[in-house]
Amino acid sequence: MQTIKPTSIPTIPGEYWQWRGHNIYYVPAGNKQLTHPPLLLVHGFGASTDHWRKNIHGLQNDFAVYAIDLLGYGRSAKPKLEYGGDLWRDQLYDFITQIIGEPAVLAGNSLGGYASLCLAAQCPEAAKGVILLNSAGPFSAPPNQVRPNPTLIQKLIGNSAKWVFQRRISQYLLFQYLRNPWVIRRTLKKVYLDHSAITDELVADIHRPSCDVGAFDVFSGLFSNRQGEKVDILLKQLTLPLMLIWGEGDPWMNSRLRSEQFKTYYPDLTEHFVNAGHCPHDEVPEVVNQLIREWVQNL
Repeated sequence: MQTIKPTSIPTIPGEYWQWRGHNIYYVPAGNKQLTHPPLLLVHGFGASTDHWRKNIHGLQNDFAVYAIDLLGYGRSAKPKLEYGGDLWRDQLYDFITQIIGEPAVLAGNSLGGYASLCLAAQCPEAAKGVILLNSAGPFSAPPNQVRPNPTLIQKLIGNSAKWVFQRRISQYLLFQYLRNPWVIRRTLKKVYLDHSAITDELVADIHRPSCDVGAFDVFSGLFSNRQGEKVDILLKQLTLPLMLIWGEGDPWMNSRLRSEQFKTYYPDLTEHFVNAGHCPHDEVPEVVNQLIREWVQNL
């Protein structure tokens, strides 16, 4: 019997924008709407604009939609810099003001959620609202908590092994291991509930940027770059509408516990839990697209 593979959605061609002397890749779609703000989609750790393919196609008839590759990821340049929330906040701010031309609603997954929150909290004039999908980022540790919030890299390799990889040669070996397509597929199987969404195309989309010049330096920086502003501090600064979408099957974060942390500092928010893992926008795109559509149209 022939196996039926999930239907592939064609990639929308993107463009390049020069930012601080570096090529930044982005995908524009849809048309400007007089009644609704544009959307800016921001990918997570190790991903790119490709990860938003299903959402771009699902939302482009209702909004002007932009997806962007953060500096260091996807098809964007990978210079040797100190990466973090401040850098990506500035990149998103300049992209909105120079390319989009009006305040946007940001939707960010994982690391992209943290970058989007940095922009929305610290540069509110560039945003109309922010949607966080299983958003990453550390909260301040309470006084009786000694161990800090685990980072994405700690989740990948385990807290106990982190000290081994402070040496550059160990980082390089880990990089070579993690970028193997079979390792990528195995990791995705841990964080997706629906394994049929893990296609060869998805694995290739994640593997491809790891072959770029500078990709290892970006990865290596994860071990030495300082963490950005804490999420609770950002939420105290935030004055814009906020929606949280949680894939409640995420093994990398306790979505219910993290939800309570967000509501402690920003109780006036909209929240939804969906049957998905760490990347709900890619795993259940129809559900997520409808939640985004209704929320933005009712802002």
